[in-house]
Amino acid sequence: MDVKAIKQAAAAYLPDMVRFLRDLIAIPSESCEEEGVIRRTIAEMEKLGFDKAEIDPEGNALGWMGTGDKIIAFDGHIDTVGIGNLANWEQDPYRGYETDDVIYGRGGSDQEGGVVSAVYGAKIMKDLNLIPEGYKILVTATVQEEDCDGLCWQYIHKEDGVTPEFVVSTEPTDGGIYRGHRGRMEIRVDVHGVSCHGSAPERGDNAIYKMADILRDVRALNENTANDADEIKGLVKMLDPKYNPEHYEDARFLGRGTITCSQIFYTSPSRCAVADSCAVSLDRRMTAGETWDSCLEEIRNLPSCKKYGDDVKVSMYLYDRPAWTGLKYETECYFPTWINKENAAHVQAITNAHKALFGDQRIGSPTAMHLRNRPLIDKWTFSTNGVSIQGRYGIPCVGFGPGAESQAHAPNEITWKQDLVTCAAVYALTPHFYLEADKSVDAAEFRAGKTNTIFAND
Repeated sequence: MDVKAIKQAAAAYLPDMVRFLRDLIAIPSESCEEEGVIRRTIAEMEKLGFDKAEIDPEGNALGWMGTGDKIIAFDGHIDTVGIGNLANWEQDPYRGYETDDVIYGRGGSDQEGGVVSAVYGAKIMKDLNLIPEGYKILVTATVQEEDCDGLCWQYIHKEDGVTPEFVVSTEPTDGGIYRGHRGRMEIRVDVHGVSCHGSAPERGDNAIYKMADILRDVRALNENTANDADEIKGLVKMLDPKYNPEHYEDARFLGRGTITCSQIFYTSPSRCAVADSCAVSLDRRMTAGETWDSCLEEIRNLPSCKKYGDDVKVSMYLYDRPAWTGLKYETECYFPTWINKENAAHVQAITNAHKALFGDQRIGSPTAMHLRNRPLIDKWTFSTNGVSIQGRYGIPCVGFGPGAESQAHAPNEITWKQDLVTCAAVYALTPHFYLEADKSVDAAEFRAGKTNTIFAND
């Protein structure tokens, strides 16, 4: 193992990585519109001598290096969110503007930079003969993550038949190694009312007023303490062994769950009438110890929901938007919580690779280090494809990727050039440190698992 050669190879590829990332940024690629960046990624894989580069029926790009039976995978989603208000951007978000230190534009951190580093990390493995005997390397550029995180890996695992030994998520980690994150759900609450003429509202039953009561309770659920005096115990209760005896320590590691209203809808015969229905979308972030049905029951048991009885329906959204290929692969909008054991073989593999190359502290460009004064091994705040990889299916997953969480979905998004080099080098060395003898039966510290809803892709 020549650590110096790996670092030199990664540094030498920086101009190529910058060019590749700028090309990706220049191609708008919101969820379900990723064809251009997928085909550009396949072209880069073919140019670099991947043994196989293919597009699956959902539209994911899969690049293979090596010929062994066992798989080590590096995943990055290639889709992005939109740009929002263009007036908030100081440069063209699709130009890929660069300085000496950074690359600017939508998708740089979240998370096309991770795809770039993974592609070149695999190239370095091939150049320096770093793929262990009996293994092959898979690099995925996955689609629809921003719309429905993990859907792509439901397809890759169940339909493409891919089950890696472990997966490295290349989502941005601020120079850290991340071993888990909170899960989430997309919950819908529907309220029934009765319309009437607005000049005599007492003749009707205003669904918006009912929903206002429910939203007050939802807000209390997010903001209240867990004191005995609180009729609605706040979500912070899951950090307390009294309410979460088996998993409160894991919940403290991940952070408390949250809930917020993200959308509101209504129906009414006219602006001169009482609303006869109202619905809201709730974004629910779940910590360790919370399950899909505990979160639904929590809403159903709010005082206002019980007050309005059968006029209230609480449900989970279903995702059924077609991929860019036209494929529709339905799933429930539930994304399980997961945490790895810190001593799991795959976590130690990437940690030991980082230590061998760069030491046991986070590194980065001087302009990034204000974000990185944290332990090397930590967790994400947001959600990733790991919700399916490990949360649903128990395939070990660990995170290390270029860029910063704070750049995700923000105007003036940047990623740092040094991160591209660092990640490519660490990826290239990680398989060397993955030791069969260190594997355990279950690498998970906690995972929420699937629901009991029956879907073909489960």
